[in-house]
Amino acid sequence: MSKPRAEEWARHWAQSMARTAKAEIQPETDPELPAAHFTECIGKNNEITDDGRFTLRYSVRAKLARAQHADAIRAIRDTLEEKGFEIVGYRSDPSKDPANLVDAKHPKDRQFVSAGDVSDNLLTLIVSTPCLLPPGAEQQQW
Repeated sequence: MSKPRAEEWARHWAQSMARTAKAEIQPETDPELPAAHFTECIGKNNEITDDGRFTLRYSVRAKLARAQHADAIRAIRDTLEEKGFEIVGYRSDPSKDPANLVDAKHPKDRQFVSAGDVSDNLLTLIVSTPCLLPPGAEQQQW
């Protein structure tokens, strides 16, 4: 998958979580913190590939009143479960920070998604990919 396609795919997932939560994604305002952050893949023995493989962490914030956070995160969790994700973390506990949080991974596609509250009126929505090989690149063997 190419970097532009990966970013488009991650944006789609973040928008889907925002719709499920009934939240409004906020526009990026800080160029130092772009929504898409690409990194090189690191092998199981700390090898750095030179075949173009990459991972993507895509993170946005979505506006939603605090009173709706617990229901929003629960709705995201339920939808992710319906789509075949494994829920690896969930809480709704006002004594914790963040109070409402869900982390999930897809067992086949290996993407990771997370949603949680970050302030009185904001959620954070994160999508992370596994290592992806760009089209036309030959995978390096170790």
